[in-house]
Amino acid sequence: MVSPDNPSPPHSPFVAALAAAAALEAAFLMLLRLNDLKMHVIGTIVVGLAAGIVYFVALYFLERAADRRALLWIILAASFLFRLTLVPLEPSLSDDLYRYRWDGLIQRGGWNPYAIAPEDRRLVGYRDRYWAHVSNQEMPNIYPPVTELVLRGTATASGKLLAFKAPMLAAEGLLIGLLAFWIRRSGRRDFTLAIYAWNPLVVVELAASGHNDSLVMLCSVAALFLIIERRSVLSTLALGAAVLAKFFPILLAPLWLRRTGWPRSARSWAGLGLACALAAVSWWPYRAAWPGVLGLFHPYRKHWVNNASLYSVLKWLSGSDDWAWGIGVGVVAGIALWAALRNVEPLRAAYLLFGAVPLLSQNAFSWYFLWVAPLLVFFPNPAWLLLTILQFLSYHVLIGYGITGAWKFDPLFLWLEYAPFYAFLLVRPLWLGSPKAPGFGVPSLRDAAFFGREAKSSSSVPLG
Repeated sequence: MVSPDNPSPPHSPFVAALAAAAALEAAFLMLLRLNDLKMHVIGTIVVGLAAGIVYFVALYFLERAADRRALLWIILAASFLFRLTLVPLEPSLSDDLYRYRWDGLIQRGGWNPYAIAPEDRRLVGYRDRYWAHVSNQEMPNIYPPVTELVLRGTATASGKLLAFKAPMLAAEGLLIGLLAFWIRRSGRRDFTLAIYAWNPLVVVELAASGHNDSLVMLCSVAALFLIIERRSVLSTLALGAAVLAKFFPILLAPLWLRRTGWPRSARSWAGLGLACALAAVSWWPYRAAWPGVLGLFHPYRKHWVNNASLYSVLKWLSGSDDWAWGIGVGVVAGIALWAALRNVEPLRAAYLLFGAVPLLSQNAFSWYFLWVAPLLVFFPNPAWLLLTILQFLSYHVLIGYGITGAWKFDPLFLWLEYAPFYAFLLVRPLWLGSPKAPGFGVPSLRDAAFFGREAKSSSSVPLG
């Protein structure tokens, strides 16, 4: 019964959350209907931003819904449905999946992807109807070896384009399962899983575009969970796998050495030895290209600037690409060393580093912001939640590219994308000082964890 003291029935937020999930699914169905998202990029941006609004509404009501086992299952079921809806799309917002397929197919044929570029005439026989979409045809591969081995295994099973989404989505499924387990184990509320699992950018980048970032996200979160559980050997091995899937988690290595007790601890040596063995095994099939592997990154750094924010500011202030790049690297390395020296708890260190890398990078594609997305379950900072949605604006570059062939990011759109995020960060200290600072509505998300301070754990093992 509705009373003056309880103006809405207790099930109202639950029903509203279900309605929001239905609205999100409607948005993804609209994207499915658009089919070629590059050809309908304005519509894609509009639908993405609209889905972001629905996402925030969903979180608002999910937070107010009573904790019950059904809530977690609904979040999981909706997450599966969202992704299943977009899986049939051939990627159009990004060409990465075409490159994954290419690298997998040539490996199946015995070629080393680190030693030969797609445009090489010796590979003419591999060109098919997808050839025009293969990215960076003048460059050999720059994906780390674990990713390449996954692509090789996928190509062995199937050469179909959409088959290369399968390992990425499987990895994300394991990631969502791990996050759900961690949430339950640490006593957090079940609805926080939706912060990651219902995020429209996450769904589009992984289910529609099939990016390989889910591999590094899974390994990184597993490493974080294991280090907090004091499984030092397994955590170091998981971190090694993350680095071998995409290099940026190497920034956590100094902190890991400290947390595992290196060099005095035998277990730290065992973990380090296993990680090095994994690296050796992963790189071994590509050993013929070792002398030139590091040189492959030079063109990537020198010739492209994509969706950059702080890097653009640093370049404007210094007047030099090299200075902007060097300052960015210095800041990120400084954060990594500070985290190790201060023995910062691993979740917080990863949250800071995985967020800093795309902000300071000269190449900050929208899917790079997925790296911090799983950590927002523990640090649901409103600025970062907003930025993940505003990343849909970065696809404005496809408008001019489709008309003139010029790949150029409009400064106005960059301002619209990043200015609200940095404004939120600047006002955050004032917000934190207000006793009425709004979260999604209840104290659980108005506390320190909501704004990115130390996450809490009900585990007997402290977070540091």
